[in-house]
Amino acid sequence: QVQLVEYGGGSVQAGDSLKLSCTASGSTSIIENMGWWRQAPGKGREHVATLNWGSVVRSDYSDSVKGRFIVSGNNAEKTVSLQMTNLKLEDTAVYFCVADLLLWKILSRPNYWGQGTQITVST
Repeated sequence: QVQLVEYGGGSVQAGDSLKLSCTASGSTSIIENMGWWRQAPGKGREHVATLNWGSVVRSDYSDSVKGRFIVSGNNAEKTVSLQMTNLKLEDTAVYFCVADLLLWKILSRPNYWGQGTQITVST
């Protein structure tokens, strides 16, 4: 099993920046991908960003955060961070750290989830 713990989150104003971090523990050798999903009030969960540690490290972002969010991490330590800039009201959500062996799984149905951390963006 894999356990994920998120750090960061909180309340900010529109236009501010914030950073989330996540650390994996347990059977981390099975993790090839780590990233972030979020769930806004009254909506379903959606993919935000993914870091893939394949033969070539690559990252994927949802269109709504491209150019504003940057995902980074350390494969050896199995950590992932999300640097968020120019936060908007619509970024308000619970953010979940996720992990999976397969890239297509983490983009669609991640196996492992953190407990989630709230981010609230206000004017």
